[in-house]
Amino acid sequence: MSAKTPLTLIAGPLGAGKTTLLRGILAGATERLAVIVNEFGDLGVDSRVVRGEHVDLTEIDGGCVCCELAGAFEEAVREILVETAPERIVVETTGVAEPEALALDIPESLPETRVDGVIVVLDGDTMVRYAELGAATRMQIGPADLLILNKADRIPPERVDELKGRLGAINGRAPIIVTKRGRVGTQVLFGVAHDPTPPASGHVHEPTHARVVYETDRAMRREPFERTAEALDPKAVYRAKGFVKLIDGDYLFNYVGGRWELEPFETDRTQLEFIGPRVTAVEHELVQALEACGS
Repeated sequence: MSAKTPLTLIAGPLGAGKTTLLRGILAGATERLAVIVNEFGDLGVDSRVVRGEHVDLTEIDGGCVCCELAGAFEEAVREILVETAPERIVVETTGVAEPEALALDIPESLPETRVDGVIVVLDGDTMVRYAELGAATRMQIGPADLLILNKADRIPPERVDELKGRLGAINGRAPIIVTKRGRVGTQVLFGVAHDPTPPASGHVHEPTHARVVYETDRAMRREPFERTAEALDPKAVYRAKGFVKLIDGDYLFNYVGGRWELEPFETDRTQLEFIGPRVTAVEHELVQALEACGS
């Protein structure tokens, strides 16, 4: 009997640092990997960021692989196994996914594989600034085999133990690794021994996330764009990401809960996606502000 292909699931809330963790995995990989990226939106931002890492990559966009896109996920895995025969498959789920539903289904629907571990990435900065964790986030934390408390550089040192305690109260068996920019070695991430215990409660999605997409071929001026980013209301726009063509260069844009950054990244046009509970309510003024950034 052939050995089953190990499958590692990466989950966590929007903007926690899942793609950053995945980029680190690919940079340090010593085995042949295949990657499946499941994005909440349609621009394929995360897939494009990862695609430059010389990896066999499959995109599944516009929904969640743990429910409405489960069939597409199974088909993608089977195709990968036949065409590329990787030594491991790494799956980055959408920020609104509950990974245990996927992990529980894999042994039956994909018997050629085994779940090697469920890794959940948490945004430590957001946990410091917002005391309450959403229901979907708690559902992600509960069944995790390994918890990554990310963005440690933005956590006051005296708060680290408190945050670890909050996570431990939800999941007391998973090790907690505190890191910044998702810097964790594959020797820690792989082979974490998945616990197949079913979740205590049913499948939950945060029902309030909507999205607005903005695209333009015009180069933008930096100062008005930065003012627009600073003015984003995290109560309306929790997460934004995409590619920005400024007059002075091309960038990858990331925004989470009031904090944003630009990272040099080649692009031929601006493509931005804004996600949040009230993003459609501010769509008109947001688009106007972005249009005013044009050169």
